[in-house]
Amino acid sequence: MSHNDLLGQLRIDRDARPETPPARAGVPWWLFLGTLALVTAAGWWFLGRTPAPVAVRTVTARAAASAPTQASVLDASGYVVARRQATVSAKVTGKVREVLIEEGMRVEEGQVLATLDDVQQRAEVALYEAQLGGARSVLAEIEANLRQAQADYVRQQEIHARKLGTAAQLDAARAAAESLAARLASQRRQVKVAEESLALSKVSLDDTVVRAPFAGVVIAKAAQPGEMISPISAGGGFTRTGIGTIVDMDSLEVEVDVNEAFIGRVQARMPVEATLNAYPDWKIPGSVIAVIPAADRSRATVRVRVALAVEDPRIVPDMGVRVRFLEARGAQSAEEQPKLSGVLVPQAALVEEAGKSFVYVVENGRASRREVSVGAAVGDSRNLTAGVVAGQTVVVSPPAELVDGVAVAAAEN
Repeated sequence: MSHNDLLGQLRIDRDARPETPPARAGVPWWLFLGTLALVTAAGWWFLGRTPAPVAVRTVTARAAASAPTQASVLDASGYVVARRQATVSAKVTGKVREVLIEEGMRVEEGQVLATLDDVQQRAEVALYEAQLGGARSVLAEIEANLRQAQADYVRQQEIHARKLGTAAQLDAARAAAESLAARLASQRRQVKVAEESLALSKVSLDDTVVRAPFAGVVIAKAAQPGEMISPISAGGGFTRTGIGTIVDMDSLEVEVDVNEAFIGRVQARMPVEATLNAYPDWKIPGSVIAVIPAADRSRATVRVRVALAVEDPRIVPDMGVRVRFLEARGAQSAEEQPKLSGVLVPQAALVEEAGKSFVYVVENGRASRREVSVGAAVGDSRNLTAGVVAGQTVVVSPPAELVDGVAVAAAEN
């Protein structure tokens, strides 16, 4: 091959077209549609499902202007007690016939709570009624005889005055009249005895009916029909000593045991703030009724009676209470008393981050993070001067998973 032939092989033919590569096999249409459906379903599942709401404990922000501003001088614990509480029993021993009360029922003064078997008492009433009727019949007979004897005596006096009768006849008529008069007086006393006996038997009959001594609520039912009941203990037998227990809910107060080392800080009529253990966010105003002038040497405490200014069905006997004894309002001048504005929320509602304070407000079922301005502390609460208004619902002790905008659900306290 010559040199020119070699150069010709190296020359580029600009008119020549590049060879087309063989066509590749296409993707099946059914595989493409299936993949697209799977991707769409996965996106809907991840993006469209609603997460479960976060359970939170909430409280309503209250206006700070309505809160007490006195400082606490002493904190103590006690219990709710009732000044009027009675275990109601019958006056007589007998078998219970009917019980008309249940726990939680409200009763009025004089309302029938139970009845006892009264067969014997009714028989006694019938007996004394018959005796009274007989005594009154004899009394009527004596009264009739006395009127006749008195008339005979008057006639004998007239006959004797005319010299037609003897003195013996006059004396006999007088003696008969005087004897009947004495019998009449004796029979009247017998009628009185019969009347008193009948009244006593009716009292015994009435004693088989057990009535409420005062208005209140039944907190215990102690007897059932068919059981024996007695006003005194039967000495370990099967006899009940009461039908039930009634509490006057209008007489509830708080008893607090104060350490004797600090009893000097407590005075009668000083204001207090009570908090039930069952409702820690509810502050109940009250005042000291009296300091009992006796100490418990075993515990070195003095008992203090506290009146609550609120009547509420949530307050029940034997509930635990924390009591804050507050300074009297006259202990500080108007200039010294703090002026509060904004709202009060529990201290546990605040979240501190990077030197700022936040709270979570519940709006339309979701948590909204709010930056707030924090003022003075008022007991277990903090005064927020900006960021929250009175009446808004605030989350207390926000959980770690709570973030801005997440759905929330109020948990039971």
